Amino acid sequence: MLRVEDIRLHYGAAIALRGVSLEAHPGAVTCLLGRNGVGKTSVLRAVTGMHAVSSGRILWEGEDITTLPAYERARRGIATVPQGRDIFPLLTVRENLETGFGLLPRGQRKVPDAIFETFPVLAQMLNRRGGDLSGGQQQQLAIARALVIRPRLLVLDEPTEGIQPSIIKDIGAVIALLRQRGDMAILLVEQYFDFAYALAQSVVVLDRGQVVASGAVDTLDADTIRAHVAI
Repeated sequence: MLRVEDIRLHYGAAIALRGVSLEAHPGAVTCLLGRNGVGKTSVLRAVTGMHAVSSGRILWEGEDITTLPAYERARRGIATVPQGRDIFPLLTVRENLETGFGLLPRGQRKVPDAIFETFPVLAQMLNRRGGDLSGGQQQQLAIARALVIRPRLLVLDEPTEGIQPSIIKDIGAVIALLRQRGDMAILLVEQYFDFAYALAQSVVVLDRGQVVASGAVDTLDADTIRAHVAI
C-alpha cells in the first residue's frame, strides 16, 4: 500500500535522511525505531507531505505522491497523529473531531459510532474543551480525530509519549484492533521497545538518518534491535 523508495531529506544544509526505504501494508504495523534525532519523525513528515524530500519516491496505492501537498495526501486516506497530539485546546472534543469533515463528502460528515465505541471516554466529554482533557485523553482524541476521515494509512508519531501506563495499554489495544480489521496500514514511530515489538509485524531501525536494520519481527534479533534503541 505504501512504498518509500530511497528518500533523502534536508533541513537547509543538514541531511536528515540518507536513502531511507520502507513499506507498509494493510492489516500490519510497520514500526520505525531508533534513538532521538535519528530521523524517525522526518520519515513521517515526508510520508504525510509536511516536508518535501530532496530525492527518492513515495508511492501510495500505486500512485506517485512524492510532490503532492499534505491535504491531497489526506484526501487519499493518509491520516496522521502527530507527536505532542496537537489537538485544538480551545475547541470542544466534538469540534476537534469535526475538523476532518472538510476532507469528506457531505454524506459522510459524521463521527462514526465505532469511534465512540473505541473511545467511550470521548462520548462523555463531547462538550469539554480539548485543553481541559488529561494527556491520555488528549491522545485518544488525537487518534479518534485521525480516524474520522476513514484512513487507509494511519501514521502515529510516538503515541505513548508522556502517557500514564494504564492509558499506554489502552492505546496499544486500539492499535491492535485497527490492525486486526485488515483494511488499514499503520506506520508507527515509537521509542518504547516492548510496546513496539508487541504490535509490529515489521520493523525499520534508523541511525543517523539511515536504515541499519529492517525486516519482519520474527526474523530479527531482538537484542540487536534493542541496542539501537537504548539510550
